[in-house]
Amino acid sequence: MSTITTPFGFSSTAAEVAEGIDLTGRRAVVTGASSGLGAETARALAGTGAGVTLAVRDTAAGERVAKDITASTGNQDVRVAQLDLADPGSVAAFAASWQGPLHVLVNNAGVMACPEQYTEQGWERQFATNHLSHFALATALHDALAADGNARVVVVSSTGHQQSPVVWDDVNFAFRPYDPWLAYGQSKTANVLFAVEATRRWADDNITANALMPGAIYTNLQRHTGGRGSGRVPAELIKTVEQGAATSVLLATSPHLEGIGGRYFVDCDETEVVDRRSGTLHGVARYAVDPDNARRLWDLSQALLARAKSS
Repeated sequence: MSTITTPFGFSSTAAEVAEGIDLTGRRAVVTGASSGLGAETARALAGTGAGVTLAVRDTAAGERVAKDITASTGNQDVRVAQLDLADPGSVAAFAASWQGPLHVLVNNAGVMACPEQYTEQGWERQFATNHLSHFALATALHDALAADGNARVVVVSSTGHQQSPVVWDDVNFAFRPYDPWLAYGQSKTANVLFAVEATRRWADDNITANALMPGAIYTNLQRHTGGRGSGRVPAELIKTVEQGAATSVLLATSPHLEGIGGRYFVDCDETEVVDRRSGTLHGVARYAVDPDNARRLWDLSQALLARAKSS
């Protein structure tokens, strides 16, 4: 299995990655597209001619972004739909309202290093928002993704996944002291594992899923950390929002990724598997791409959602 490399890299922008790509007639959903990486990802996809739905909690903010995207790209098929990833009912309603095929799903929205919080279902907030809700969304939209074939799911993870595997016996910190970075790391590991297992399970439907590290970018994601993330990234490694969205857009659009799934990308290239924290923004932990872990997480996620639905 050869490692995927592309002509793009650290400094590439979303617009550069999407240049020359024609997705006219295709449809895409980007979660968390009312600001930051999600907005720039949606803008680049709209620039390819795709119909783009901004799936957002704040629809007023989403409408402002949609108007701006239409003005900058000329694409009139940019829509806004309400999606609150903290509310399973909102996720179910969004999926139920979707009609017709879906060609690209970008699971972009998330929270990072937030204070200890739990959903009504008792789920730790970062695991619930970053993984479980996106898992519920993708599985509910499976038939739409399978409708035309060759659909892609793009999952925004993070190098933060190297801070923690999924702790199977205590995903909700019922026994461990809560640590916001360990919780974030666990949720980002779950993102990668989802891509691995979705690609395996949905192979016959020609659906592929890949995960990525967008880079260090200052966006609203850092609102719980004083606006500067972990504070450990050198200034020369900080990306603009346009650069940060590039890898997401690459995974959503590039012919280099045709039929490729279950991989993890950094700076527009597939990165190496590591057995220790790399000390850089590159590398994917072996536990995050382990097929057995991926199957186990899928089963756990289904069980958690089923339990919540029946209660």
